[in-house]
Amino acid sequence: MATGALLTPQRRERLADYARLMRVDRPIGTLLLLWPTLWALWLAADGFPDLHIFLIFFVGVFLMRSAGCVINDFADRDFDPHVRRTRDRPLAAGRVSPGEALALFAGLCLLAFILVLFTNTLTIMLAFVGAALAALYPFAKRYTHLPQVVLGAAFGWSVPMAWAAQAGEVPPEAWLLFIANLLWTTAYDTMYGMADREEDLKIGVKSTAILFGELDRFWIGILQAAAVIALFLLGLKLQLGAFYYMGITVAAGLAVWHQLLIEDRDPRRCFEAFLHNSWFGFAIFVGIVLDRLVPLGGGG
Repeated sequence: MATGALLTPQRRERLADYARLMRVDRPIGTLLLLWPTLWALWLAADGFPDLHIFLIFFVGVFLMRSAGCVINDFADRDFDPHVRRTRDRPLAAGRVSPGEALALFAGLCLLAFILVLFTNTLTIMLAFVGAALAALYPFAKRYTHLPQVVLGAAFGWSVPMAWAAQAGEVPPEAWLLFIANLLWTTAYDTMYGMADREEDLKIGVKSTAILFGELDRFWIGILQAAAVIALFLLGLKLQLGAFYYMGITVAAGLAVWHQLLIEDRDPRRCFEAFLHNSWFGFAIFVGIVLDRLVPLGGGG
């Protein structure tokens, strides 16, 4: 009875708006951040990572992705009302105030930082850089046409953090994986930018989709190919086996499919290609897990 009295319809609606602000209803961003984190954990552990490290990063991915969405909407609160796809977001529609959004952002970051405190000193130090990148990204689109690269660095930073938490160090292989993730993230977020390009041009928001112009598909292809090559080189350095390379092959085939989806630059198809990139990350993860479980063809 007391719980029902506390959760009035107005409060339930407010909680729902907070959840929408955190994109709880749109898990794609969490998945795109989760897969590289899991890549790093499994490779650093040479198998299943320590359970407490896995749980810390699993929950931490959700918290930091949610925090990133909140600060992104805070930064875009004057732009989102003019974009058809974003005009109904809680902050843009005025259902959540800027002060509430900042408080929610701070709370999510605090919870994530508390989790990091249960790791090691190196991971804690890296966490400060990760938080700075997450806060910087939403504002990058005001000053540079490369906000997708900043997002790639922010998403990719989970790799050295996860590796450090599991192994206590960040070897060259972890930085190669970071680069692969940065390239992949820049590619798929450019697809996302292609979906919004016309409206972004009207309101003055910058992106790689605008920078690349008619060469957008070409440069996305270069980024995709470079990411696959980096992942291939990582496999050579770590002496991974056939299952890992099967995962890369499937991921490369998915990248070709994404090129076909964006061929006509239809905004809906570009957004579909962006969403479909979760399968790219999943394919790599499955390859890594199978390679660790069932070494085949030279795997460790």
